[in-house]
Amino acid sequence: MALPRFLQRLLGRAGRDERHRAQEHETFKLVAEQSLDVIFRARSSDGRVTYISPSAERLFGWKPEDMMKRGGDVSANSFLHPEDQPRVGAAVARHFSSEVSDLKLEFRIMHRDGHPIWVETNARTVADPVTGKPTDLIFTMRDISAKKVREEALSLAARTDGLTGLANRRAFDEALDREWTSTLAMGGRMSLLLLDVDHFKLFNDSYGHQVGDDCLRAISGAVSSTCAPPAFAARYGGEELAIILPGCDSAEACAAAEKIRTAILNLRVPHTGNPPGGGVVSASIGVATALAGMGGSTTMPQGLLTAADHALYKAKAEGRNRVGTAMVIAGDGRGG
Repeated sequence: MALPRFLQRLLGRAGRDERHRAQEHETFKLVAEQSLDVIFRARSSDGRVTYISPSAERLFGWKPEDMMKRGGDVSANSFLHPEDQPRVGAAVARHFSSEVSDLKLEFRIMHRDGHPIWVETNARTVADPVTGKPTDLIFTMRDISAKKVREEALSLAARTDGLTGLANRRAFDEALDREWTSTLAMGGRMSLLLLDVDHFKLFNDSYGHQVGDDCLRAISGAVSSTCAPPAFAARYGGEELAIILPGCDSAEACAAAEKIRTAILNLRVPHTGNPPGGGVVSASIGVATALAGMGGSTTMPQGLLTAADHALYKAKAEGRNRVGTAMVIAGDGRGG
């Protein structure tokens, strides 16, 4: 018994659709396996990876089948860098839900030997030719590790003082805001040191600016050697240095300042015009400590800078080559 014509047409179209899908799959596989980029294919329905191109082994050290075993979910697996998983997962979810049509991400894949590989990833949706509904997501990954190294070098240079090698004023301002935000969130404390080389103008006039530059480099080295992370040291301007001490109370900050002051004296850089230092280069240091969440109304973190500057002036007024102190109480980041 012959099938009705409409069923014949329907089955014929289904056969063509099936052949079309098979042809599309073979074309995709051929292109993917010749590509130097790594190509992932994942189902739109659940994000499960169904294909990884052979170039994964060249770039990541993992065979495609080994990567599949380590986690077949496109955004939750053991080869995606843990720090990047939440961001990648959120972006993929937005793409699957059609909130964003194009997806371009930069994140890290862990190489088989343990080091991270930065990749630039572009994604596009594959739709069913009949229904038009998304069926798959194609990810194309390209190694951009060299680009990231260049970007980091440029970023570091933009935040580094060319003379001393310490952070520059721009980096200091960013760090001060960042550390105060953290201090405020935890209801904690932080301290700031402002250091000024005693009679430095006279030093430059006596020994020349080249020797003055050498002196600043030596002092910066002494500061760096006495300030372990998370302390953050920067050239604040001229012969002034600034040191941020997260989590330090006044006593701890004063001890750190005294250690720095002694280290500078121990350089024994001659400075005959500096009686406070006994004929060698010395420094005066202002110490200010801020306590968050105490109900104060001082505008921060500018108030901490002002207090440290007043403490530095106090150290100079009392004879130089010493440490001055101040305290700031702040209730929020804006003042009130």
